[in-house]
Amino acid sequence: MASDSREKFMKLAIDEAYAGINAGDGGPFGAVVTRNGEVIASAHNTVLKNNNPTQHGEMNAITLASQKLKNYDLSGCEIYSTVEPCPMCFSAIHWARIDKVIFGGNIEDVWKLGFNEMPVSDEKLKELSKSPVIIEKGFMRAECMELLAYWSNLANKKVY
Repeated sequence: MASDSREKFMKLAIDEAYAGINAGDGGPFGAVVTRNGEVIASAHNTVLKNNNPTQHGEMNAITLASQKLKNYDLSGCEIYSTVEPCPMCFSAIHWARIDKVIFGGNIEDVWKLGFNEMPVSDEKLKELSKSPVIIEKGFMRAECMELLAYWSNLANKKVY
């Protein structure tokens, strides 16, 4: 896949995260599910908006993609995420049979900001579970770190 398409997908995930932050929906987390170079779904974190701790950006994007494709099996899809998926989200990516996860920031980056993260890497989860999900970390990291800095500098942010 062309590099500019990949950058477009991550930029969309970042834009989703900014939209969610600015709406007060949740933290600095956005995700995009693609297949064959096309966007299937994009979403951001809505934990605060819906008072639901499971509504991470990746979970919301997977839900929308499954609904759009009318299938829980998202084989052939990739997911772009602004930050390394947490253990819950990586598990959902595995269960949805998504082929590849591409992310910018690391789970430690948000853990250091005070989020209630389990500092367990996707690589460790992949190893322990023998998951076939391909992991690409650090994609557009600088832009994703700018997003985290934007959120970190907000006066009325809520850490959860």
